[in-house]
Amino acid sequence: MLKPRILLADDHRIFVAGLQKLLESDFEVVGTVEDGRALLIAATRLVPDVIVTDVSMPLLNGIDAAKQLATIVPQTKIVFLSQHADALFAAEALRAGGAAYVLKREAPDQLVAAIRKALRAKQTPASPSRTKTASKLRTNSTHPKSPLPLTDRQKEILQLAAEGKSLKEIAFILNISSKTVEFHKYRVMRILGARTSSALTAIAIRHGLIAV
Repeated sequence: MLKPRILLADDHRIFVAGLQKLLESDFEVVGTVEDGRALLIAATRLVPDVIVTDVSMPLLNGIDAAKQLATIVPQTKIVFLSQHADALFAAEALRAGGAAYVLKREAPDQLVAAIRKALRAKQTPASPSRTKTASKLRTNSTHPKSPLPLTDRQKEILQLAAEGKSLKEIAFILNISSKTVEFHKYRVMRILGARTSSALTAIAIRHGLIAV
């Protein structure tokens, strides 16, 4: 009997090595990637049954990657494995198409259970509700974080700019002109009220687009 095929996406190599060891007895780990753009490429090539992805990753975060994956590999289920316990991250991840949201601090069997549930959902008609396996998500009422009022393209540019990429580097990664990048970055700074690159970075960190 063929094992379900799993693709792992996380930029922490030691963590991924442990995760692969955990899963390989029940699943076939067909690949590992370290950033969101590599995830898009690998998913297109491998078409796994399930993708287990972090939220905060370089170049393209897991939530925005999931939105693109819904078009690229619509039959592949996505399970988020994240350190972010804030309920906002889980809500955005599930809206992006995630089948489950598991915290990294949970017991390993929680992840395995989430993957198996996602696989079962693959064999049945889609449900309007999404499964959430993180049992202790935190609602931060002291410092609430509303979703960023940006387009997907603007969020991509915000993340890349916050990671320290130059206009030319962002243009190359996104396959657009430097002038287009400059225009979007200017719009992002105006929308978010950020006057400096360090302010953009702080906003990106606060919303989980990049990890500290």
